[in-house]
Amino acid sequence: MGGAPALFKLFTQEAGLTYDVSLETVGGKGLDYHLEHKTALLDRPWDHVILQSYSTLDEKKPGDPAQLIASSAAFAKMFRARNPKADIRLMATWSRADQTYQPSGHWFGKPITAMALDVRAGYDRAAAATPAIYGVLPVGQAWNRAIATGVADPNPYDGTSFGQVDLWAYDHYHASTYGYYLEALVVFGAVTGRDPASLGAGEIAAMELGLSPDQAIALQNIARDELAARSKSR
Repeated sequence: MGGAPALFKLFTQEAGLTYDVSLETVGGKGLDYHLEHKTALLDRPWDHVILQSYSTLDEKKPGDPAQLIASSAAFAKMFRARNPKADIRLMATWSRADQTYQPSGHWFGKPITAMALDVRAGYDRAAAATPAIYGVLPVGQAWNRAIATGVADPNPYDGTSFGQVDLWAYDHYHASTYGYYLEALVVFGAVTGRDPASLGAGEIAAMELGLSPDQAIALQNIARDELAARSKSR
């Protein structure tokens, strides 16, 4: 267990909650791969499940949610068979800078926010197709909000502006520490129902990872505001 799930675990401990947390990933693979190769490992009575597929929805057909729709439906059926009350959600991820600012990218020439919105639309279609799926976590839209409010720099290829954070790692694809911190905050707020901003300036992970108190508060507020906006829009 590491990355965002480890951050989520720490957040729950700080909030006085008790969660057993597990992570199962295979780099560069979608839910269809996990369905084919990881079913024996994942077929258990989980209370909460968060499913995330490949970053472009389909590696060979960017923006096409067909595989996501089919795979998430199959997983939901499996998890509900084990636990009829399982809280199953999908997680819509962020715009990839390399897919937006590089000529080879599927979203080249479009605003940095476009890919996240397209990805979210695909996850919405998957959730709508399977009633057992409760909803979609707005991680990509939280990134968009961080950019729109000036907390995060929109383009890592031209440097990071003073006072802003870079949400992407060196590859301009995966998340940086700031990006994964924001992801974990969104998951924490959605799953537990707690206000991410309640973690406060002294949040332990932020201090250990080198985030300033102001940065921690700013990202916590972004997560809180995005979750509140999605809740009102339902």
